[in-house]
Amino acid sequence: MKMSTDQAAFLEPLGLREISDAAIAMIDEQGTVVAWTQAAQRVVGYCAEDVVGRSATLLLPSSEGTPTISAFAERCRAQGGWSGTAAVRHRDGRTLNLSLRFSQLRGRDATHRWLVSLTDIGAFSLGVMNGSVRESLLARAPVGIVVRDPQLRCTWVNDAMERDGISRDRRFGRCLKDSLPGFEAEALEAVMRQVLASGTSAVHEYRAWPPEDPRREHAFSASFFCLQGADGQALGVCSISVDVTSNQRARERLAILSQASTRIGSTLDIMQTAQELASLAVPLLADYAVVDLAESILPFGEEPAARIDTMSDGPSVFRRAGLASIHPGIPESTFARGETISVPPNSPLASALRTGRSHLEPVLDTAPGTWIDHDLARAQKIHENRVHSLMIVPIRARSSVLGVALFARTEDPMPFRDDDLLLAEELVTRAALSLDNARQYARERSTALALQRNLLPHRLRGGVAVEAAGRYLPADTDAGVGGDWFDVIPLSGARVALVVGDVVGHGINAAVAMGRLRAAVRTLADLDLPPDELLTHLDDSVQRLTGEDDDAPGQIPAIMGATCLYAVYDPATRQCTMARAGHPPPAIIDAQGQVTFPDLPTGAPLGLGLGLVPFDAVEVELPEDSLLAFYTDGLVESRDDDIDVGMHRLGTALAQPEQSLEDLCSSVVETVPTQAASDDVTLLLVRIHTLNAAHTASWDLPTDPAVVSTARHLAAHQLSEWGLEHLVPTTELIISELVTNAIHHGAGPIRLRLIQHQALTCEVFDSGTCYPRLRHARIVDENGRGLFLIAQLSSRWGFRSATGGKLVWADQDLPSTL
Repeated sequence: MKMSTDQAAFLEPLGLREISDAAIAMIDEQGTVVAWTQAAQRVVGYCAEDVVGRSATLLLPSSEGTPTISAFAERCRAQGGWSGTAAVRHRDGRTLNLSLRFSQLRGRDATHRWLVSLTDIGAFSLGVMNGSVRESLLARAPVGIVVRDPQLRCTWVNDAMERDGISRDRRFGRCLKDSLPGFEAEALEAVMRQVLASGTSAVHEYRAWPPEDPRREHAFSASFFCLQGADGQALGVCSISVDVTSNQRARERLAILSQASTRIGSTLDIMQTAQELASLAVPLLADYAVVDLAESILPFGEEPAARIDTMSDGPSVFRRAGLASIHPGIPESTFARGETISVPPNSPLASALRTGRSHLEPVLDTAPGTWIDHDLARAQKIHENRVHSLMIVPIRARSSVLGVALFARTEDPMPFRDDDLLLAEELVTRAALSLDNARQYARERSTALALQRNLLPHRLRGGVAVEAAGRYLPADTDAGVGGDWFDVIPLSGARVALVVGDVVGHGINAAVAMGRLRAAVRTLADLDLPPDELLTHLDDSVQRLTGEDDDAPGQIPAIMGATCLYAVYDPATRQCTMARAGHPPPAIIDAQGQVTFPDLPTGAPLGLGLGLVPFDAVEVELPEDSLLAFYTDGLVESRDDDIDVGMHRLGTALAQPEQSLEDLCSSVVETVPTQAASDDVTLLLVRIHTLNAAHTASWDLPTDPAVVSTARHLAAHQLSEWGLEHLVPTTELIISELVTNAIHHGAGPIRLRLIQHQALTCEVFDSGTCYPRLRHARIVDENGRGLFLIAQLSSRWGFRSATGGKLVWADQDLPSTL
């Protein structure tokens, strides 16, 4: 594998050079930062003056689940250190995902301190290999660490330094040339003095013969960091050294890690990411690799992901998400990719999940009585394919175990070693971040899609008035949600309300705002308000909601503005009353394909506080068998043309009324060029129907109490003609109450109308302005039971304003065959 110049420079003989991206800090046993570096400032933004002398909690985001520094230090002390990924707060408020390693240092009198190395995982790529890759590798491998004062005397050291045969006590208080003569001490001390003088970091390679292998020359790479106090002055120098003799092996690992930066996490698909991990590991690291993920994190449902129960004695349930082998057909695996599997509770797999620690078995023990005997199918595969070495690495992210990765060797005779395990853990750590991102994305997208499905109508029910079809194309194609909406709302008297709206913005916030507006429109539509009055009330609601959001500190207003077109169509008269609030006008397509855009007053967009400008409604008589097209500006606006050009293109595409609504919807959204990449696109097509005159009957009645019996007789005769004799008794009672109320509480003239559609509607009009109110009469009251009786006899009832007065109505259900 070809390596970059920076990669080769790390592993070949090195001169003195600056390290641009190493980040080192030092904290004491109480969690107080006692030393800082310029590189740490570049990573997290804080200078030495900001952090030295303060608790390290300054760098941790506020969270109930975040452990205290003392608890974390106790955990590190018990484990002898800690390495992994963690969230760190940048000085500008951002949260960074960093790879951290806490290394325990010992001083005189049994005191302890911690050296913290920070690596920005996001910058871990081929282009910055000179420092960040080395930092990551060294942080995960056994390294020697020494901290020296400005006079280069040893003050702190880690246990790994004793591998050269020199005890801690022989180092403390001494310079390098005093404790390790012959180890190129003078050259190394010259480097350290230069680091102290410049306040920067440097790396130097040297040759030596360590006591544990005195016959062979070893190559060591030492990195040096200037430690600064709160005043920015040098407190000392930290050196980190590692044996890089096996440079060819390290080259291979660097090459694998460099591939991991591009091959793992290429998508936000959980299964694909798991497969990318397995495919990268084979054959570069293993002959066979599997990635098993907890079923709860996989997007096979909409339930939120649950944590794996690592304390249970029963088998854990997983799904095989990644699978790779050097052998065709992957004969080593007992399960195919995508199949559900269980992890035996007494196996190393279960132990890794339970403890969160990796398992290395250089020579796999297949003797009778081992865990393999309890899994006969797996045991057979192990014997048949001569699996002889095994590594198991838990996949962890955000303090949760997402799954487990298994690596095995069959044809490669070399057993896995500690450095193989370190590489596997590094790969799994990178994959865990990608899997966690994919899990979060899948969860959020599932939530967004569920939200959108519940906000938009599942079926467009236009009754006998209209046939409708719609299309919605969100600009946020990843989330699949946006701020556009349309609706078809059945009203009384066989009428129907047609709505289309557009909330400023797109994505889930716009979808939530859209849901609030849609609910408000439906509530207002149930009041049977005229379109102009409905938009006035809707404008008030938007301003109120925006004001509530403004009162919440740090809250972005959910509704920054919206447009809306609201229309009411009456199939008995083919009259359509429309009003709009800053929304494009609808298109009307007659049976011959002629397209017109009615001249409607524009109206101000909702939520702008322009209540002094009233909304105006316009009544249009629609041609028979005509179509109405409602749309949002995303369908007609573009960066290159005026909206008039877009409306003309839309009209041309709509001039095909002979097509079915579904086909015409698809044809329009496919042929009309849009700016869908930056704006949601919505189209609602409505084909109007005319109510047969034989299905309506109306009578003008005088304001005489004696007319009540006449009204009952007229209604009974009409119902008999329609074959609805079974509804005569209840209808007579309803009409008696409605007409009586009109006479006593309204003003003449009175008009009675019956409408036969999906229900039987009884309407009584009078010129009064006193609206009925349902109340519960007391036992001693002589009146007040009429509306209660109507509510009991009808499926629903209500009232609405009408030209010259009001109209009270009641519906009774009809058999579905009518």
